Amino acid sequence: MIGKSSKGFARALVAGASIMALAFAAACGSGQSTAQASGSTSDDITQQTITPGKLTIATGDPAYEPWVMDDKPESGKGFEAALAYAVADKLGFSKSDVVWTRTTFDTAIAPGPKNWDLNIQQFGITQERKKAVDFSSSYYNDTQSVIVKKDSKYADATSLAQLKDAKIGAMIGTEGYDYAKKLITDDVQTFNDDAAVAQALDAGQIDAMITGTVESVYIVQSGQVKNGKVIGKVPGSEDHSGTGIVLPKDSKLTAPVTKAMDELKADGTLKKLQDTWLAEYTTDLTELAK
Repeated sequence: MIGKSSKGFARALVAGASIMALAFAAACGSGQSTAQASGSTSDDITQQTITPGKLTIATGDPAYEPWVMDDKPESGKGFEAALAYAVADKLGFSKSDVVWTRTTFDTAIAPGPKNWDLNIQQFGITQERKKAVDFSSSYYNDTQSVIVKKDSKYADATSLAQLKDAKIGAMIGTEGYDYAKKLITDDVQTFNDDAAVAQALDAGQIDAMITGTVESVYIVQSGQVKNGKVIGKVPGSEDHSGTGIVLPKDSKLTAPVTKAMDELKADGTLKKLQDTWLAEYTTDLTELAK
């Protein structure tokens, strides 16, 4: 038989245990709601970057118009510069939180750690490159075009077949190189960047160069190839996979950046930026015959 004092003590133990359980549950619940209300750093995009609170974006060295105007991406002028800031805004970064840096094209898509969060310099999205880096969804579908000198014997060429004896140059690892090798000649002279290809054409070391259509028009307009001429687009060269922002492999920002890009497409921002910065570079060019 249990005495009154024993029953009181038992009830006290049960009550105490219940209070402790409730307190523990309340503490756990309070901790979760506080984290959710304040925003856990694991879910805060701005804290997932190389430098927390800053978004480091890389571009080419130099960066060319109309992608970046006057080689000053921080101005936000030029298609890719303006797009980069639009993506940053979608991710929650102000313009003052964006830090620009420079890389070469080939090192950006090479395997290994990166010292930037995003890299934007007309990277075509390919399965091979996806083995080393991540991509956002595409923001532009470029074509390839051919540049020659106006006083060249190839100046009036209207087909790729007429270029079969020409010395063709292209930047290594690009769509231009692939199309030149596939459609014109196996003997394509390669260079580290488009500026070097343009210099070779300007100096008469090669007869023609192939690069993106927008870049081709700019190279001629800017006088990188004096007396240059874009004779036409390479047939069937539209990049159906498109051009995307590069991110380090398995980056935590890949999904958010892709979501941001898709939203910019859906709300019309992407088209507006294309119309603003690219229209004059993509019109009035004919397609070469094979």
